[in-house]
This record gives sequence, structure tokens and C-alpha cells, in this order.
Amino acid sequence: MTQLNTPYPSTAYLTGFLRSRGVAAAQEDLALALVLELLSRPGLEALADEVAALPPPRQTRQTAHFAAEAARYLETIDPVIGFLQGRDPTLAHRIATRRFLPEGARFEALAAYPAAEDEDPLGWAFGALGLQDRARHLATLYLNDLADVIRDAVDPRFEFVRYAESLAASQASYDPLAEALAAPPNRLDRTLQRLAADALARHRPTLLLLSVPFPGALYAALRIAQAAKAQDPSLVIALGGGYVNTELRELDEPRLFDLVDVVVLDAGERPLLALLEHLQGRRSRQRLVRSFWRDDAGQVRYANWAEPDLALAEVGTPTWDGLPLDRYLSLLDMLNPMNRLWSDGRWNKLTVAHGCYWKKCSFCDTSLDYIARYDAASASLLADRMAAIVAETGQRGFHFVDEAAPPKVLKALAAELQRRALAVTWWGNVRFEKSFTPALCEALADSGCVAISGGLEVASDRLLALMKKGVDVAQVARVTKGFADAGILVHAYLMYGFPTQTLHDSVDALEYVRQLFAAGCLHSGFFHRFACTVHSPVGRDPAAYGVRLQPLPPGSFARNDVAFVDPTGTDHDAIGPVLKKALYNYMHGIGLDEDVRAWFPFRVPRPRVPRQFVARALQSRDTRDAAAA
Repeated sequence: MTQLNTPYPSTAYLTGFLRSRGVAAAQEDLALALVLELLSRPGLEALADEVAALPPPRQTRQTAHFAAEAARYLETIDPVIGFLQGRDPTLAHRIATRRFLPEGARFEALAAYPAAEDEDPLGWAFGALGLQDRARHLATLYLNDLADVIRDAVDPRFEFVRYAESLAASQASYDPLAEALAAPPNRLDRTLQRLAADALARHRPTLLLLSVPFPGALYAALRIAQAAKAQDPSLVIALGGGYVNTELRELDEPRLFDLVDVVVLDAGERPLLALLEHLQGRRSRQRLVRSFWRDDAGQVRYANWAEPDLALAEVGTPTWDGLPLDRYLSLLDMLNPMNRLWSDGRWNKLTVAHGCYWKKCSFCDTSLDYIARYDAASASLLADRMAAIVAETGQRGFHFVDEAAPPKVLKALAAELQRRALAVTWWGNVRFEKSFTPALCEALADSGCVAISGGLEVASDRLLALMKKGVDVAQVARVTKGFADAGILVHAYLMYGFPTQTLHDSVDALEYVRQLFAAGCLHSGFFHRFACTVHSPVGRDPAAYGVRLQPLPPGSFARNDVAFVDPTGTDHDAIGPVLKKALYNYMHGIGLDEDVRAWFPFRVPRPRVPRQFVARALQSRDTRDAAAA
């Protein structure tokens, strides 16, 4: 499972590439197919039977609510799915009344939204004209209620996005996965395996590629592989994707190869060409590229024949041909405006450049191909691909999925889109660097840019220098204000728990964030806990960052996150919820004039940040701009 509103781009990229090389290729999104089967009247009828069969000790509040409201769920599920697919917008009027949908525990979250007594709890968020948004949010809560029932009654690992994630994330041993895959399949497993068998019968492939972008996609991918091998033991199956690239680089687990034949690392184009030549008898296994396999003695082998990767200009245009673009669900689960872009509406995913032009940040996997190998496409080629995708899909929204889109290419792309009068809407991730001048921000907005996200990370100049981010807080303030003034939504990725970060550092960071929201530089943000990976500069040289790594557990499977000991002894578990609560309120304009210490339930030091720090940084920008004019 990845997203329900839009296809994950890896299959579109590889299908387009293989077809450009004359290889017949087809793609399927079985995650979407599985969810649509579960969330249908027949699917809920089967769920109601399973809930009714639960012994009393396994009944939960959610299953009891579903049993009591089963008739209403059966009546409403197909209309709601049609509404979320955009086929029946008039249903919004009924959903918004709060009298049409059965409401379970997920609707209690509405009470957390800021609202005066006896006031509509969603009025502040959507206003009088936000009927469709209001209804989509309520319908999403309704689906989340059903996901809770599926988890309680059918499979405790079920999530719409992170299905069975704990079986795969940084799991040194393959044993938990092996045990889960050997267990009798539940209804979800059986449904997925049937969908996989149906797809294989339609396409009759000789090579099956399974893309696993996240840990939460691995279990289902291997269930698909089980079904494929049961149907055709001779079918060659290759496993790849972002999860494989980060967690399975030291793979030495032969049991995985009971289900797949080859495991491929990093960008898939060159390894797949080598694999196809091997299957055609034109090269040996020893001349495969970045590929694991199991030899006749049962040992895992790795081959990496030295061949150059294909340039971004040579990989062809992604294609969504074969994917049911009209069946994806436009959800609205969080009112954070940037999270909304992730889950609401279908976006064509595209890459401005492979890798990162900066590739210095100490928390990032700078040693891995997806960061280290930088290769940018030309503005003309990008515009050609965008025009071709619009012609194919009929949809003009693009999400650039780069780690950090290079400002030089974005500037050229904006000019090219303007020159061609190609009307598109786009958003993506950048570094908040000084190249993004107010003039460039205006040009990006004129070309269709509606949102930008970027890493402010720890919001501390000392720690930003330690992590080699290449920016400081004053610069971030000036750059983000330029985006905001151009009418572009600005989202900041924020981090806590970085090596040597103290409680005082966290208080200072929150003060910086408060000022940035108060000044209109930021519209949205998210705090996440720093995680050290074995492929990052911190993981490769912890002493340089003042920490000591803990030994990795022994194992032959996944290796990525690594625990560390920070001599500061800061209790980040206590700090994290405070930062997130304050940020949530800042996004809604609440508490922007209050002392940041008021958010903490325990005594903290006074911020060392001057109260007018951001205002002065912006004033210096305005002074320089006036002088330049």
C-alpha cells in the first residue's frame, strides 16, 4: 500500500522505459484493486459475516459499532466510493449534513478542531463554500472507521498506507516475514492472491517485476509472488524499489529466493536490460548489474557488472497506460494543507533530476545512488514529457518527486512552460537556498507552481551547520517569504532529536518556527524524529557528530536504521509531542503571539532567539531589494 489517490510512479517509469526499448510491458496497481474490493457492498457483506463470527473477547468498540450500523454501511459504501472517485459530486450535499454516513470513533477527531461552543467544528477549516472539501473529509473519516474494523476483525496488520510495515522495517531477521507468509492466508491475503492470479492470466508475462517502495508494501508483494509461483513456477520474478535499495543492500537471506528470483538495487533501467539479456541467453548471471540471486548451492550471490547507468534523458517518458486513473480515491484525511496535496487528487509524478545536486546533508543517504548520482534533464525534455503525459492522461497536475529539485532547472522549466503556453499545475521539494529569489518565485508561480516543501530541519544555525544543510534560519525566512508572497503554499520539514540537540535547542527551534508562521513565511509544517541510517554521514562517522552507534542486531535481511547514544541525554520522547502540538496550532493561526514555553507541561529555559529575529531578517531582504531596484 502506498497512496489511494494516485499511482506510485515506479511502474509508470519502468513501463515507459521498457516500451521505449521495444519490450512489451504492462502494469497493474493491485493495492488499489484490493482496497476497492474490500470497500464495496460485497466486501462489506463479507466483513459483516466475519465480525458476526468474532468471539466476544475479540469484539471491539469499532466492530460493535459496525455490526450495529451494518445496514447503513452497506447502503452507503458504493455511493461514497463513487463520490471519492469524482463520479458523483452531488452526494457532497448529503454527506455534509452529517446525517447520511454512520459515524464511528474516527469522527471523534472533529472535537479536536478549534471551534467555539455550538459552532460547526469544520467551519473554520472549510468555510461556507467548502462543501466538496467538507464532504471529502467526512467520507475519509468514514473509510478510516472501516479500516479499523478490518484491522480488528480480519488482519491486525492492515493499514491503507503501511500494511504489515512492522514485518519489514529494519527487520534484521527474515523469520517474522517467513512465519507470516507460511500462515494460512486470511481473507485479505486470499483476495490479493486472486487479484494477482487474474492479472497474470490476463497478461501472461515471462518476467514479473514487483516494486516495493516502502516497508509497508513488502508483505503484500511477497503474497503476490506466492500466487505467481503457484500459478506458474517457471515465471521469473524480480524485486526492486526504494525499500530494497535502502534496507536490503547486504542481503544474505536465501529463503527470500523461494518467492523471487532476482533482487535488484537502485535505478532499475540498467539492471533490467541486463536481466532481459540474461533471460534471452545473451549474458551469464555473473554479468548481471546490481542484482542478488541464489545459486545452485543455496547461497545468495551478488553481481554488479560494470556498466554505466542510463542518463535521465534516455529513460523515456513515464506512461500510465493500463492503470485505472478514474478509480483512484481523492481523500482528505488531514487538514494540513501540504498533506492534503499528498492524498487529494491525482498527480502525475515526474522527476526533474535523478539524485541531489547538494548531497551533503548529514542525515541523508548520501552514499546511495538515489542521492549520490546527480543527473538533470533539460527544461525542453521535461516540457516535452509533461505535454505527452497531459495528452495521455488528460490531467495537468504534476508532482516533482525529487529529493531537492535544482533551482537552475526549475528556472529554465518555468520559462519553457511559459514559452509554450503549457497550462499545468505543479509542486515539489527544494532546498531553501538563496537562488530562489523573489523574482524566481514569481516566475515559478506564473508557470503553475502552487506549493513548495523544503527542509528547515532543526531550525538552529548551530545544528544546521553541523548537518551541512547549507542554509541558515535567516536565509530560510527570506526564501520562504518570497515563495509565500508569490502565492505559493510553503511547507517546512522539521526535525528533532538530531545528535547533540538539547532541550534548549528545541525551545529555540520552536521560537524560530513561531516567528516564521507569524510572519507569513510558512503555511504548513511537520516535525519528525531524527533517525540515523547506516548509509548517512552520521551513520558512517558518528564520532564527528558527537554520538556513539549501538551495535546492529545480527541478521541476514534488512539493515537501515541504527540506534545511537547521545551524550546530551535529552528526553526527545517528551519533547516531540509538545513540538507537534504547537505546530498544529500555529498552522491554524493559534498561539502565534504567546511565549513558546507555554506549550511545555514542564519547566524549560527561555528562548535565546530575539523576538524580532525573523522580522529583521525580512527587513534586511526588503532593504537589499530596494537598493537593487
